[in-house]
Amino acid sequence: MKFLLRLLTWWNSQTLGTQIFTARKGVKVGEDEQGNIYYQTRDGKRRWVIYNGECQASRISPDWHGWMHFTWDEPPTKVALVHKAWELPHKQNQTGTTAAYLPTGTLRKTAPVARSDYEAWQPE
Repeated sequence: MKFLLRLLTWWNSQTLGTQIFTARKGVKVGEDEQGNIYYQTRDGKRRWVIYNGECQASRISPDWHGWMHFTWDEPPTKVALVHKAWELPHKQNQTGTTAAYLPTGTLRKTAPVARSDYEAWQPE
C-alpha cells in the first residue's frame, strides 16, 4: 500500500518518478531548518525541493525561495542572505489554523467581547 501511495501521490514528500529523476540527475545543494532538501541538475538549469512532510510552498524560506527562482546563483548554504534587524523569522502560511491572523471586528473571535451598548434579544 505504501508503494502505491508513493507511486501515485505527490503531497507526501515525492512521487516515485521524482525520486528516480532526483537519483539520476539531481545534485544535492542543501537543506533548510525544516528538513526540506534542495536539488539542482548538474548543468544548473533546473532546481527543485523535496519537502520534509506536507508539500506546501509557503514552507520555503525567503533565502531558499530566491535561489529556487534564480534570483541569485549561490544557495544560502554558500552565501548567507543578509537580514535586517527588523525582519521576523519566516513562518509558513497560517491560514486555516488557530494561529491565523484575525483582525479586530472579525466574527471568528474565540471569546465573545462584553459590550455595554448592546442587549441581545431574549424570547419570552
